[in-house]
Amino acid sequence: MVTINVTLLLAVIVVWRLRRRTQARSRFDEKLTVVIVLALGVLIAPTPVGEGILNILGQLASGVTQAGR
Repeated sequence: MVTINVTLLLAVIVVWRLRRRTQARSRFDEKLTVVIVLALGVLIAPTPVGEGILNILGQLASGVTQAGR
C-alpha cells in the first residue's frame, strides 16, 4: 500500500495552483489557494523543517532590526 504525505501533497497542490496565470483566477480560486496555504503552514509548523524556517526568519528579522538602529 502506498502512503502519501499530506504535507507534500499540499505543497504540490500549492505550486500547481500558483503556476496559473493571475488573470485566469477567480476570487474563489484565490480564497481556496489561501486556505490551502494556511493548512500547509499548520502542517509544517510543528515539524523540524517548520522550526528551522521560523529560526531563520527570526534571525533575519533580528538582523534587520539591528541594522535599522
